[in-house]
Amino acid sequence: MQKSATLSFEKADLLKLYQDMLLMRRFEERASQLYGMGLIGGFCHLYIGQEAVVTGIQAVQESQDTVITAYRDHAHMLACGMDPRGVMAELTGRIGGYSKGKGGSMHMFSREKNFYGGHGIVGAQVPIGTGMALAHKYKKDNGVCLTYFGDGAANQGQVYESFNMAKLWGLPVLYIIENNGYSMGTAVNRHSCTENFYMRGEGFGIPGKLVNGMDVLAVREAAAEALDYVRANQAPMILEVETYRYRGHSMSDPAKYRTKEEVDDYKTNRDPILKFKGALMNEYNFTEDDFKPAEDFVKQEIKETIEFAQSSPEPDASELYTDVYVEEGAQ
Repeated sequence: MQKSATLSFEKADLLKLYQDMLLMRRFEERASQLYGMGLIGGFCHLYIGQEAVVTGIQAVQESQDTVITAYRDHAHMLACGMDPRGVMAELTGRIGGYSKGKGGSMHMFSREKNFYGGHGIVGAQVPIGTGMALAHKYKKDNGVCLTYFGDGAANQGQVYESFNMAKLWGLPVLYIIENNGYSMGTAVNRHSCTENFYMRGEGFGIPGKLVNGMDVLAVREAAAEALDYVRANQAPMILEVETYRYRGHSMSDPAKYRTKEEVDDYKTNRDPILKFKGALMNEYNFTEDDFKPAEDFVKQEIKETIEFAQSSPEPDASELYTDVYVEEGAQ
């Protein structure tokens, strides 16, 4: 576990990182159960195994920063501070959800928390995030748009159009490539001529950095440096985060393209939550009792989340016509 060279966090801050990752893990496990029970419809892409990525990055972002990502987005919402009750209610299609039950897993938003989706088309969020960075520049609010996408999306043409525009116009955008090794189901060495995604911006003059995405402290350190660079230079940067998803691409994917031994190795030897907990005990003198408040909080939070998601009413049929068009003259 990498100790920070420049960041100094108190014990409570370290425990918060553990709590945030654990909440994401338990949320996704219950989402998987509800999907299996038929209570979540449509597509559902789980983040189990990748929790250190958004936890580390969004621990160091600032309040004016915006976030946009792809369809594996539940953990990003939780990291932004969105209420898990509203997120789970959206997954189950209830009126208490962030998009009133109409967005589902891939399409929910929160302007209050500066979270702008969740996008179902591969790579489509990248030009949108670049445009959001233009808005930050226009408003001069010192904000950065954190634009997440995966190793599969990194091969999309619109990504490189965005790189060109971001560098040309000097836009404050941090492109975060969550490289989980398999895109939708094809190993990186079979779908990409180069595995160094952080170097993809070199032809545009965009610097990049590679970081171990299974180590939350390493991610936090790299993200802090990257955000400082983007903010100070008003220029784009690429952060490639090597991570691993334990489940298939979506709930309908049996993930037969990798071995059970490979997955078990990650779960046993590289799990971001277990490794972080072990590091806190071995290197920071934490005891089991130190983790109990966080674990109890997560347990109660998930219990209340499930209760809310199942008790919130389904949206009325009239909701089909709301939030579709803007009334003329409406603000």
